[in-house]
Parts: sequence; C-alpha cells; structure tokens
Amino acid sequence: MKILLLGEYSNVHNTLSEGLRQLGHDVTLISNGDFWKDYPRDIDLQRTYGHFGGLRYYIKAWWLLHRMRDYDIVQFINPMFLELRAERIFRFFRYLRRHNRKLVLGAFGMDYYWVHECVRNKPLRYSDFTIAGKLREDVAAQKYLREWMGTIKESLNIDIAMGCDKIITGLYEYDVCYRPNYPNKTTFIPYPIKVEQSNISLETPEKIRFFIGISKDRSEYKGTDIMLRALLHLKENYPDDVELMKAEGVPFKQYETMMNNCDVVLDQLYSYTPAMNGLLAMSKGKVLVGGGEEEGYEILGEKELRPIINVLPDEQDVYSKLEDLVKHKERIPTLKAQSMEYIRRHHDHLKVAKQYVECYTN
Repeated sequence: MKILLLGEYSNVHNTLSEGLRQLGHDVTLISNGDFWKDYPRDIDLQRTYGHFGGLRYYIKAWWLLHRMRDYDIVQFINPMFLELRAERIFRFFRYLRRHNRKLVLGAFGMDYYWVHECVRNKPLRYSDFTIAGKLREDVAAQKYLREWMGTIKESLNIDIAMGCDKIITGLYEYDVCYRPNYPNKTTFIPYPIKVEQSNISLETPEKIRFFIGISKDRSEYKGTDIMLRALLHLKENYPDDVELMKAEGVPFKQYETMMNNCDVVLDQLYSYTPAMNGLLAMSKGKVLVGGGEEEGYEILGEKELRPIINVLPDEQDVYSKLEDLVKHKERIPTLKAQSMEYIRRHHDHLKVAKQYVECYTN
C-alpha cells in the first residue's frame, strides 16, 4: 500500500512508519517532528516563527499538496494536523478527501471528543478534566476547554471525524470517548514502540533511582506537581534508599539518557493507561508509576502481567505506593521483567503495524 502519515505526536507516526516499511509498504511521513522533540520525518513541514513565519508555512503547505495525492491511505495525527488556524485546515482536508482513496483519523491526544466526553458524559472516574465528576480548575485544563468547546476547532474535529473512513484510538481513554459517537468507524490499536534488545539488570537495587520529567507549563495539568511532592517527601523520609532524578525543560536526547539511568519512572497522574513516554520507559526495563487501571489491561486482553504501579490522583496514594516499593525492593526485578514483556506482547512496532494494515485493508 501507498501510505501518507501527516503530523507527529511523541514519535507515534515515525515508529509506525518504520514498522509499515518493514512489512513492505510505501510510506511517506510529513511532519514538524513534534516541535522541539524533532523526531525523524521524510518531509519537514515546520513553522518558523517571526513576522512572516505563518505566511511562509501556509505557502509551503499548499506547495506540498501535489505530493499528497493518490495515496491508498492518508492518516492524520490529529484534527489539527497542520500548524495553522483551524479555519484554514478545512480546505486542506477537503483536498485530501478528493484526491486519495481512504482517510484515517488518529485519536491520540488533545481534541474535541476527548474534552467533550470527559466534561459532559464523564466515562472516566478521573481524567485531565474531571475528578470524581467535578471539573478541574487548573489553568491548562481550562485553556483546553476554551480551545475545543464551541469553537472552530470543534467544527473541524467533527467534520474530519465524519469525513474519515476510520478512526484509530491509541489509548483506552480515547477509545471510550470516540466509540459512542462513531461505533462503526472506531478501532483501538496500541501505540507502537521499538523493542530494545539490551542487557538490562534485573538485580534488586540498594538505592532506588526515581525519575520524573517536569513540563513547566503542563505540570499541574499532568499531575507531575503532585508526584514530585510525594517524591520529595519520600526522599526526606528514606534518604538512604531513594535517589531523585528530575528533568525539566531538557532536550529529548538528554531526557532519554537520564531515563536510561533510573529504576522507576513517574508519568501522568490522571491517566488510566501509559502513553508513549511511559511505554518507552517500560521498553527500557523501567518500573512505571502512573496509569495502570484494569480497563487498560482489559482492552489489550492482558490477563497475567501487571507491571504498572497504578496511582490515583491523590498525593497520599502516590506516596503510599512509592513507600511500599521502597520497603519491598525485591519487587523491582519482577516488575522490570514484566514491563519489557508487556511491551513485547502488546506494543512491538511490527505487531502494531500489522494491526494497522489489517485495519486499512478492512
């Protein structure tokens, strides 16, 4: 098949493209590399900033359109698959609809259905927007509400979802938000991860190295502020057993190097399931503290492995789970081994690429 992947989110499309190519498909990836993360792509479509940055980007996007024709599959990373205002993306989508065979929308992150369902129908006990049925009040959550509810972005998302042939969800959370609206179009496929072939120590550490990444503008929204407080409290109470590594605003390569040197990674307090960052950590044989609800295992059909230390959006719960790990370090080798097996079973990029091909051909 001839496949065009448009846009990038945390290396999803780049990793998928590698798997699809290994299966013999002709793949072109056009993206901005996910901004500062700078993931690989075949054609760079990155907006430069400055007085005429938007105009130059718009012209380049139109100039590239002739290279976006006659594909068997065009897959969008998000309704906002270009760095343009939503009202300008409509024309690009309609052109792609006319000049390609099938279109697929990825439900991989922030969009209208994720916001709307979490706020209005509340299918989750907690999320980025609600806890126990109550709306969260942090700045980032309110910002996304204003961006996606009752706006042109909402209209664009609905237009693309209705106009696409398939919608592929990457997490349990996104699946329960799209499936009620598009039951015949929605397909769940796990995120793709390249399985690392490396010798990872499975010995019980004397001192546990905890790692947390802090995004300054999204710390409260993702719950890393609460996780960090629990970690600092833990280090204060167990100074001989705990080492704390914190990455804040560092390039991805440096971030990954720091992650490689830890035992335990804390990521995304309000999630039910691990996203790309958590999955990457697990593929490296790290213990993940974050979203590990039973619904996430069920959608994968996983009956045996339970590698994720699931925490609730509560500082005391986070602290208790971390303290239990410190008191029972002997659990760490088993959890590390299960993390790697979990990735091999469900997220290996070749296995995932085959699921995509099956979805495309159906």
